[in-house]
Amino acid sequence: MSDAMPDRLSVNPNSAFYNEALLERGVGVRFKGVEKNNVEEYCVSEGWVRVAVGKTVDRHGNPLTMKLSGPVEVWLKD
Repeated sequence: MSDAMPDRLSVNPNSAFYNEALLERGVGVRFKGVEKNNVEEYCVSEGWVRVAVGKTVDRHGNPLTMKLSGPVEVWLKD
């Protein structure tokens, strides 16, 4: 597997942007200069992250998220 990070990645297995092999290696996300560990999805080219809002879930058991805009940096942790 190459070390090139995808432009968009999601931790939800039902998403078209889910990549289990890459998530197992560990992905770091820095948003506006601060490392985040509650990111559910990101898009580097569009400049946004979707973060979980506390432990709140919707009626399907998925975490409620909030979309934040700003500069996004990603890297592999391994």
